[in-house]
Order: sequence, then C-alpha cells, then structure tokens
Amino acid sequence: MSTETSTDKSAAVIESNGTVKKRSTLEAPTPSFIKLAMRNMVKKGGKSLYHFFLSFVGLLGLFIGLAYLTR
Repeated sequence: MSTETSTDKSAAVIESNGTVKKRSTLEAPTPSFIKLAMRNMVKKGGKSLYHFFLSFVGLLGLFIGLAYLTR
C-alpha cells in the first residue's frame, strides 16, 4: 500500500515499508513517436517496404521527368 504526499506529478510516494520513491521513477515514460513508428513498421513489414519503394520510384520518376523537361 502506498500513499501520495501531494497531487503534483513530481511528488514522492511513501511505500508500505517506509521507503520514499519519486513518482517519475515508478511510471514508465511514454514511447516517442519514432519508437512507435518503428514498432508499427516491424508489425507491417511487407506493406511498409512496398509503400517505401513505391514512393521511391515515384520520386525518382518525378525528378527524371523534371530534369528532362528543364534541360
């Protein structure tokens, strides 16, 4: 059983055995957007690679087309 000393996010928590811990050490930090994107890409590996290469080919075609038109 633990009791909170205040409602502040950085407040300390007193454990049942008498130790005091900061709240920030108890809660896991939320993952960053990059980590979430990487996790999503691993889950949907084939679809992500397909879209990446499709975008790559499209941009390459766009640049080659612009280079041809502006020569």
